[in-house]
Amino acid sequence: MLKNTGLKIASIKAAQTALLAVATVLAGCSTTGSLPPAPVSASQADYSYVVGAGDNLNIIVWRNPELSLTVPVRPDGKIAAPLIDELPVQGKNSVEIARDIEKQLGKYVRDPVVTVIVTSFIGPYSEQIRVVGEAAKPQFLPYKQKMTLLDVMIAVGGLTDFAAGNSATILRTAEGNKQYSVRLKDLIRRGDVSANVEMRPGDILIIPQSFF
Repeated sequence: MLKNTGLKIASIKAAQTALLAVATVLAGCSTTGSLPPAPVSASQADYSYVVGAGDNLNIIVWRNPELSLTVPVRPDGKIAAPLIDELPVQGKNSVEIARDIEKQLGKYVRDPVVTVIVTSFIGPYSEQIRVVGEAAKPQFLPYKQKMTLLDVMIAVGGLTDFAAGNSATILRTAEGNKQYSVRLKDLIRRGDVSANVEMRPGDILIIPQSFF
């Protein structure tokens, strides 16, 4: 219980820090010219999808179809299944969850073999891509390996007429809230593919408003 409480407090503090950084960037968007450009390559070869609240898990127990089922991950990051009352799964990948289920079922079933397949993808807040400011449809997106800035902008419907696209920034929470400049106007409206860069889990794309 204390461990889970500590994780929740740490997540809240991280979210508060990120939001404060977003506010700072929005308030001082005129200084984005001094920020380094976002690196073209950012994805990690060893990345594994991390389960979050709202995901659906297909649990397959070999030779035990009565224990196999599809369950949603609850808002508290836990699941319940036959012979398993409460199991925290948020922040874990499918292999880790499968091993945890095997340990639980091992109390009742001899040598259980479990496979977990994620069938819908939302992911934890810490892994989601957030788009704020002058996007046509500001929203959060589940991170996907090799996701690029162009993929994100297509998902949010592009820029508004009031966007200062080339003053946009990426707040990279995976690097301690380091900020990078990106050229959205060149990418979206001029077709300059050299402005396309890869995203990382937890990135926040901030698109300020143009004042002229």
